[in-house]
Amino acid sequence: MVVLNSAIHLFLVLFLSPLLLGVINKTKAFIGGRVGPPLLQAYFDLMKLFRKGMVFSRTTTWVFRAGPLVGWISIFTASLIVPLGHHKAVLAFQGDMIFMVYLLALARFFMASAALDTGSSFEGMGAAREVSFSSFAEPALFFGFMALVRLSQTYSLSDMVLGENFKVGPEKIASLILITVAWFIVLLAENSRIPFDDPNTHLELTMIHEVMVLDHSGPALGLILHGSSMKLLLMGALVMDVALPWDSSGMADWPIFILEMGFLAVLIGLIESFMARLRLKFIPNLLVSACLLSAFGFILLVR
Repeated sequence: MVVLNSAIHLFLVLFLSPLLLGVINKTKAFIGGRVGPPLLQAYFDLMKLFRKGMVFSRTTTWVFRAGPLVGWISIFTASLIVPLGHHKAVLAFQGDMIFMVYLLALARFFMASAALDTGSSFEGMGAAREVSFSSFAEPALFFGFMALVRLSQTYSLSDMVLGENFKVGPEKIASLILITVAWFIVLLAENSRIPFDDPNTHLELTMIHEVMVLDHSGPALGLILHGSSMKLLLMGALVMDVALPWDSSGMADWPIFILEMGFLAVLIGLIESFMARLRLKFIPNLLVSACLLSAFGFILLVR
């Protein structure tokens, strides 16, 4: 069963994650009264990109070429640490939550470095914004982890949400709600979704993540797009693990997890349909609010 669950975990990370983007786009199209792109459009885009060649500027170095690959490997490794479907993660050890955050930071560092390596002030602007906003998002994650450590008395992410010590009583529900809301805000920020960023925008003054990947093409751009979808699945699983904690009940958890991810994708699509993108000067305020929510969630558990 351990081998089977690990195989399903890998399959979902690699092949289910692009479907979330299709669900988001379909939801936005439905709300807007449009047909929209096919549900599997993300898969078609990835297949097209991996069949194309790559074009490199003469000003770039090996950093530009390594950025997408290192970023993809880092996000994929981080996804193996997060438990999916209320089953133990493929990689689980004491302190793995910190290792996961550092892997995401490593992916961000190489992507920002690749953007700077182009020598374009435009991409440098996007890299500066990406790194600046992430410095507000990471404390919200760590405050949530501190609360989970307090609840479970362990430093392993799988044992935090699946262990026998993780008992949710009435006095702990408020704390978990605050952490869930804070982590959902971080999910939107880290995955460049509205209200923080618009993945479909081409306006120079408002672009954050998309501006960093303008010079990438072919398989390199495919790795970036697939890595972004895996990151969405990874952080969505974290949010749902805290929002809906229960003991594992065998293979039936996997379909439930897929439904949870579908619900989360629809929710993101609804937010992007009814909410406008925030002005840049207001984004730090929302991220600081997420930090405070997560911190209050931890304080409620301290006695």
